[in-house]
Amino acid sequence: MLLAGTVVADATTIIEDGALVTEGDRIVAVGERATLVETYPDHERRKFDIVAPGLVGAHVHSVQSLGRGIADDTSLLDWLFDHVLPMEAGLDADGMRVAAELGYLECIESGTTGVVDHLSVRHADEAFEAAGEMGIRGRLGKVLMDSNSPDGLQENTDDALAETERLIQRHHDTFDGRIQYAVTPRFAVTCSEACLRGARELTDTYDGVRIHTHASENQDEIATVEDETGMRNIHWLDEVGLTGDDVVLAHCVHTDDSEREVLAETGTHVTYCPSSNMKLASGIAPIRDYLERGINVALGNDGPPCNNTLDPFTEMRQASLLQKVESFDPTSTPAATVFEMATRNGAKAAGFDRVGALREGWKADVVGLTTDLTRATPLHDVLSHLVFSAHGDDVVFTMVDGEVLYDHGEHVRADADQIRRRAREYAAEIGDD
Repeated sequence: MLLAGTVVADATTIIEDGALVTEGDRIVAVGERATLVETYPDHERRKFDIVAPGLVGAHVHSVQSLGRGIADDTSLLDWLFDHVLPMEAGLDADGMRVAAELGYLECIESGTTGVVDHLSVRHADEAFEAAGEMGIRGRLGKVLMDSNSPDGLQENTDDALAETERLIQRHHDTFDGRIQYAVTPRFAVTCSEACLRGARELTDTYDGVRIHTHASENQDEIATVEDETGMRNIHWLDEVGLTGDDVVLAHCVHTDDSEREVLAETGTHVTYCPSSNMKLASGIAPIRDYLERGINVALGNDGPPCNNTLDPFTEMRQASLLQKVESFDPTSTPAATVFEMATRNGAKAAGFDRVGALREGWKADVVGLTTDLTRATPLHDVLSHLVFSAHGDDVVFTMVDGEVLYDHGEHVRADADQIRRRAREYAAEIGDD
């Protein structure tokens, strides 16, 4: 397939009258449209206003999608323990499947082609199967909670780790490599030392498995960890093995200088979730400092109950604007930096090889956008438009691994109407509880 338009190959390479060519799951050529049309005359041709890499949501909660709007205007720990965790505990296998499908549906139609997904304690198989069948690229993990957790979610440590190992053996590196595993402790507050150390041991046992957890999102969380361990959160995670270049830590809003040194020295990835951090009043993550230290910073929407949208374009806008406000510096986190976070940096955090840019030999994870909008008029700078003006519903085409998943309002693999209908039914039951 030949996809033509203004090609945003990466944060620094834009081809105004460009094109890319895909064959199988790969990009085989990127360049000037006229040259590629002549070189590949027999390929199906599609034209878009903008052709860009698919975005990577490096911290999402697909299975919380049924809880959109149930816990607005609530502090983090109350939000989690009084609203979101009870919702997760109440979902049966079918409900978990619908919740995951709804989350992936929103991602695919708004330009997110890959996710690092923090699931729930039970019924993780349903999300793995949903992700695989719907075509998204994902690094998913069952949640581990063996301490300080509500009924219906707290598990015996050995049982939780054994179930994680079963899931790794069943789902890791499946669907032609699109689906990968992340060992996923909820966070230090709800995981014992044995659980956290066990997470590291499992990760080291299987090639290509990563770790994904929350860290230092909220002051109360940090105080709880320090009371229980005598250590700051990042130091505690480092002590039990949950730092390194195979670890993705969501948030990292409140860290001191010594903790930032640990993140940098260990190559730990940080996922910035600005909308969630604002909505839950968690604070502003020190992203400029992280970047200056060479820490890889990705972007994530977090979950629908603490963001209300999985739109990655909204998240890019918030990411830049919040850093400008925090620093009183309008030059902070420019569009190119934020676009890199949402694409290549996210792929690095997720461990997705050859993903996050449009390059010859890389995976064909591509989105096409329309600019036939008042909001896109005039369009002086494409990167500025993508970061500050574009919305997820500007996406008209989504391709993952060379397969078209979304085309001008129609989901190719998924029955979107049925998923939304079933989601409304389950959501009504949640609202009645």
